[in-house]
Amino acid sequence: MGDAARWPTFDLRLRTPRLELRPYREADIPALIEAARSGIHDPGYMPFGVAWTDAPSPEFERNWYRHYWQVLATTSPEKWALMFAVYVDDEPIGIQDVGADAFPTLRTVLSGSWLRADRQGEGLGKEMRTAILTLAFDGLGAEVATSGSRTDNHSSIGVSRAMGYDEDGFDRMAPRGEAVEVIRWRVRRDRFEELRASGHYAKWEPVEIEGLDPVRDLLGL
Repeated sequence: MGDAARWPTFDLRLRTPRLELRPYREADIPALIEAARSGIHDPGYMPFGVAWTDAPSPEFERNWYRHYWQVLATTSPEKWALMFAVYVDDEPIGIQDVGADAFPTLRTVLSGSWLRADRQGEGLGKEMRTAILTLAFDGLGAEVATSGSRTDNHSSIGVSRAMGYDEDGFDRMAPRGEAVEVIRWRVRRDRFEELRASGHYAKWEPVEIEGLDPVRDLLGL
């Protein structure tokens, strides 16, 4: 039995005009660590809810493995996350993830992402999000997709607005021990389908999905 038969996400692929997204394996982690260490954000600004990029070596590297093993170990129909490495010409440039709690009942997913600083500003964040929304709505049967961004994270806000999300209230977080405001974002399946039919996502499509059926089985869908 091959690795993908034992753990079906290993064969899942999302392809867009410029990108390939594939759930990363343990062997991929060193290259992703190197991509993250090359720089994601200004050191004086923390865009994430958890200040994971602040961790010094070797804790930074060890945390990657802890997170990876924890996600795989706790995957079930009631709680799961798909952690995609994002590649351009087989070079890792970032992460796009999507996950859910109580998905069979709520049909709601939450996504997050990052890109290497040297690949930001090219529209790749929108292309990544188009891929993950297509997977969520078309592939997994989601009804609602959510995300979040700091109120002063203009690039993240721009991606969510471009994808058709609406503001859905505010939260607070304190990744570095000081409270900051966070916008909650939400887009429904019917809105996504309406925008797609109008050609709104055309520059980031088509999205090809490969290896989905075994993943649906793993997630009880």
